[in-house]
Amino acid sequence: MQPRRIRTINEFHQFRGLPKPEHPLISVINLEMVKELSANETGLVKDFYSIALKRNFNARIKYGQQEYDFDEGTMFFMSPGQVLRIEVGKDSLQKQSGWMLLIHPDFLWNTPLAKTIKQYEYFGYTVNEALHLSEKEEVTINGIVGQIEQEYQSSIDKFSQGVIIAQLELLLTYSDRFYQRQFITRKIANHQILGRLEDLLTNYFSSNSLAENGLPTVQYIAETLNVSPNYLSGLLKVLTGQSTQQHIHDKLIEKAKERLSTTALSVSEIAYELGFEHPQSFSKLFRTKTSVSPLEFRQSFN
Repeated sequence: MQPRRIRTINEFHQFRGLPKPEHPLISVINLEMVKELSANETGLVKDFYSIALKRNFNARIKYGQQEYDFDEGTMFFMSPGQVLRIEVGKDSLQKQSGWMLLIHPDFLWNTPLAKTIKQYEYFGYTVNEALHLSEKEEVTINGIVGQIEQEYQSSIDKFSQGVIIAQLELLLTYSDRFYQRQFITRKIANHQILGRLEDLLTNYFSSNSLAENGLPTVQYIAETLNVSPNYLSGLLKVLTGQSTQQHIHDKLIEKAKERLSTTALSVSEIAYELGFEHPQSFSKLFRTKTSVSPLEFRQSFN
């Protein structure tokens, strides 16, 4: 079945059996007021941002693909147009608690946040990684969301939007900090992903895949590792300081050095073997990475 598209916050309130929102473009929903989800609920696509912190959510959400060690509040971040699918088990849901913050893009219009919100990587994880908060972190986040709700429930004046935007920016900045903490505290799982990445690249570069398919794309690597491209890039930057693309290029240069130093193949032949259509592109990348040309590198062994 096709996912259901929900275009406005008011429409979402109606869909969940909630009273009309107090503000048409921003809303904080108490999840205890949300009706139970049916076992056959299909995907939802919302045309607005959604940030939620949930407890007692006894259902599988097609959002995370790892087992997590945090039992405290779980936050989800979704951009407009992303698909969320909920799988409810045979047993009925417990009474969930927590909150959901809905922000329509029109609320951000003509503010810097309209552009910068897209730079927060957790909105681009395409439902691969939830944020698990400690009790102390949850208190911080709940306090900011409470301030947002209080502000739009008050009398609207010329300062209202600016105050809420500032609070949203603070909420997103704290979330970014907590995500970085999560990368660090999940060292075992994260290093396992790094190990799988190294194995994947080694196998790819040792086979005929380079000559047949060219360099592996970041999308291909992420899909093979069962994570999103943005999540993988964020993880690698924390662990190694490099992006996925830089890892791919490093592995390529490693392979190129091996071929240059152990075979009599020409630079052009090695370039084609490594998946380059144009040897000049290979030489340019090699020089960028090593500060010498492929020929200069080879001559250093003579």
